[in-house]
Amino acid sequence: MIYLILVVVMTVVIVGPSYWVAHTLKKYSQPDDRYPGTGGELARILLDWANLQAVKVEQSDQGDHYDPVEKAVRLTPDKFNGKSLTAITVAAHEVGHAIQDRDGYLPLRWRTRLVRIAAPAEKLGAAILMIAPVVAVITKAPITGMLFLAGGLLTLGTATVIHLITLPMELHASFARALPMLMHGKYLIEDDEPHARKILRAAAWTYVSASLMTLLNIGRWWAILRR
Repeated sequence: MIYLILVVVMTVVIVGPSYWVAHTLKKYSQPDDRYPGTGGELARILLDWANLQAVKVEQSDQGDHYDPVEKAVRLTPDKFNGKSLTAITVAAHEVGHAIQDRDGYLPLRWRTRLVRIAAPAEKLGAAILMIAPVVAVITKAPITGMLFLAGGLLTLGTATVIHLITLPMELHASFARALPMLMHGKYLIEDDEPHARKILRAAAWTYVSASLMTLLNIGRWWAILRR
């Protein structure tokens, strides 16, 4: 009974944030013509206002993010071309990261370094994931499950830890950078501020929630391999 309760609690802890983030962003994606300009257009306006003309605004299929190496704000098609509250608010959040970079915001630098340091661990984890099935076929030993778990944790667990550590940086981009820009520039329609706050909070949690869901998948595969 205790084991079942623990499983339920862990599932809620892992799945809950992902559901909340997805639900919040989707909820305010309609109507998709609420604002006169797109998320991509607003990102360009805000970057120019912040004297960041050299920072590019690009469409991407790799998720909404700011690339501090390439100096680019990247938005998924629905945010880049969309005119919803979600589109313009997420665009402002990513511009918030660009401003952090401009100002030499230390937590952003730390995350960039952590990602670089974590790269070798992720490569090792990927290698372990590749050899685990081979080991399973050859040996049929229980160690296969442990290999898969270790590989998964190295590959994806590292990213989860980094996102959790740098969550305050994400919240800073949302509420110390993006929201003031939206408010002072009067870009928000009247009464949209409370909803924009919800979106900004969800935007800050996006990568954490995605990483947690990935860890849940690792747990499922481990359970299968242990049978």
